[in-house]
Amino acid sequence: MDSLTQIILGAAVGEAVLGKKVGNKAMLYGAIAGTIPDLDVITRYFLDTVTATEWHRGFSHSIFFSVLFAPVFGWLVWKINRNESATWREWSWLMFWGLFTHPLLDAFTTWGTQLFWPFKTRLAFQSIFVIDPLYTVPFIIFLIMAIFKKRTSVKRQKYVHLGLTISTAYLLFTLVLKGIAFQRFENALMEQGIVYSDMNTRPAPLNTVLWMANIDIEDAYLMGEYSFFDTKDVSFSAFPKNHELLGKWAGHHKIERLIKITEGWYTITEREGDLYFNDLRFGLISLDENETQFAFSYKLVPNGEDLIVEERPKFKRDAKRLMTALWKRMWGN
Repeated sequence: MDSLTQIILGAAVGEAVLGKKVGNKAMLYGAIAGTIPDLDVITRYFLDTVTATEWHRGFSHSIFFSVLFAPVFGWLVWKINRNESATWREWSWLMFWGLFTHPLLDAFTTWGTQLFWPFKTRLAFQSIFVIDPLYTVPFIIFLIMAIFKKRTSVKRQKYVHLGLTISTAYLLFTLVLKGIAFQRFENALMEQGIVYSDMNTRPAPLNTVLWMANIDIEDAYLMGEYSFFDTKDVSFSAFPKNHELLGKWAGHHKIERLIKITEGWYTITEREGDLYFNDLRFGLISLDENETQFAFSYKLVPNGEDLIVEERPKFKRDAKRLMTALWKRMWGN
């Protein structure tokens, strides 16, 4: 999830664990703990694109990391706050839950997380976008209300628990919405006589009303949209896989690693003699029926016998255009 949401979740967890003893400091250090796992983004400054992508939401988003570093961070916080009544063990417990709930929440997003690192399995329920106001905003409101109450106040505890309960309930509800959307796509495919081997569904950005689907039909992928406000049938657009365009690079270790990262959901396109590896899991950069540019696309640049992988940049104008189109599409077709 986005940084703000993780800060809010960490602060709420910190308050729930140690708020009675140390007051707002519990929220502060919980928020810090909730931020730490995402520091893995700095790897992009000194690692190649493929390796940095592999490392993102890897070790730092694992149970192992939480267990290993909670006592370390707990000891540091304890040393800084020796005047507080909380013990090293209690600070460590707070840091553990701040570190652990971060990847647990990320597991519900499209990218997922290697919660069981060093095992390579990436847990991704794909039921919530990385930014979802319906999850975050109520949480913020309850947390702000709690901040202005005394540490021993019953209302303070009530507000924090309400924030945690409502946000968690919504998170679980997104799994139900995902199941319903999956059924709608499946019914549409059956009605249109489309035979497929696999389907991947995910929510559109910023909401859980509009859903997207990728469908594997052997030599191509279909992409479709479904809103709970739709009144017309689901329509699908086809995108050729073009895997054969990789040629001699098909067995290159960087290509094999990219395929593993995308879990096999990728296409290859060629523009002006350049090859691009497209990650289908995050869709296109717009809802235009003629759109061919994917949100996550990598340019493959031959360098002798090696291959350089460059992530294509994203622009604010594309994001604004997509948000406008999504808002309109969300209310039905």
